[in-house]
Amino acid sequence: MQIKFLGGAREVGRMGITVKSEKTQVLVDYGVMLGDEIGFPMHVPPKEIDAILLTHSHLDHSGAIPLFYVQGKRPLYTNILNMELTQLLVQDLIHHSSYMLPFEYLELKTMVSNNIHLNYQANESLGDMNFQLLNAGHTPGSSQVLIEADGKRFLYTGDFNTFDSKLLKGAKMEEAGDLDAIVIESTYAKDDHPERSIVEKEFIEAATEVVETGGTVLVPAFGVGRAQEIASVLYDHKFKYPVYLDGMAREVSRIMMNHGEYLKNPKLFATAINSAEWIQGWRDRRRAVRNPSVIISPSGMLKGGPSQFFVSKIGKKTNNAIFLVSFQVPGTPGQILMDTGMCTIDGVATKIKASVKKFDFSPHCGASQLRDALRKVGGHPKVFAVHGAEGNCELLAEWAKTELGLDAVAPKTGESFQI
Repeated sequence: MQIKFLGGAREVGRMGITVKSEKTQVLVDYGVMLGDEIGFPMHVPPKEIDAILLTHSHLDHSGAIPLFYVQGKRPLYTNILNMELTQLLVQDLIHHSSYMLPFEYLELKTMVSNNIHLNYQANESLGDMNFQLLNAGHTPGSSQVLIEADGKRFLYTGDFNTFDSKLLKGAKMEEAGDLDAIVIESTYAKDDHPERSIVEKEFIEAATEVVETGGTVLVPAFGVGRAQEIASVLYDHKFKYPVYLDGMAREVSRIMMNHGEYLKNPKLFATAINSAEWIQGWRDRRRAVRNPSVIISPSGMLKGGPSQFFVSKIGKKTNNAIFLVSFQVPGTPGQILMDTGMCTIDGVATKIKASVKKFDFSPHCGASQLRDALRKVGGHPKVFAVHGAEGNCELLAEWAKTELGLDAVAPKTGESFQI
């Protein structure tokens, strides 16, 4: 079995690998890097790919897959929930993109029509290769990929989380069995997340304090997963004040309610989402900012979406608050707001008077969980640490080598390895 790293090696973004057996080659994830320019993984000729396996909908894993449907119709394996969320995100990328993308809506439509739905733990065969998807606990429908070929067993974790959230059950690493190799994310190899129950309690207390003093709380949140998690946390903690839901989070919530089997507690989720007031237009937005409440709205980094409007209104008053609950990429408005207290409103850098706080609701494993995950996998696998910046890949690989005695590396883009 041969594994080649096309992107996401010693970086976060444009994730993609190929896995090749004697007779079959599959592509696992093929994402983009969004910045001043759009970044793609290394090119792989579509004619050399027999199928594509997709772990989850986030664009750094899915955003470049339509390239393989400019010509040809390769099967794309993922579950139905993940496919619908991926379609929504890629469609949004095309619609709002300031980049020159090498694909359009037609390629996205062809991609979706070639999806083969694959449930968790269902076995699938392709040529001399067998594979299955395992729950990753990261976003709704997210998967790990387990591949068997040439007498070897290989696990690609994608982005994963081993603890339960309000929304999802955590990944169970024991499900993979004995492995010969594992490609594991290392996003937070240096940092542990605080106990989730403590974060939830602090978040609810802070939101209640703001609203009870007549203020409004803006929660910029990623539309897929994070917005729904926050709504579920508010409902489960019996938050008794108005909660508004806006932007892409509304359509994502509709999709998720049609696929409750992928959620930890679909009844809690449906009740939480239906208890929130869905903002339908500008009249609702203007009303919401005048109402002591919590407003959940994309974009999670304040880079676009309705949250920019909300910041321009909510940010002007000291009794209001902005609670950041999503990862903030350096250089984004959210990161600048955290570092400087400034935000660009109508093209003008403006001092934000509302209080600004950060709450860690990350759906990635922290450092301790990454290490526990490697301890729990069976066999004596070769470890490839990917999806990490600022030395995180190297750090996790060195730990696996030193502490567990495993053959571990932080591969570079373009490198291939035989298993």
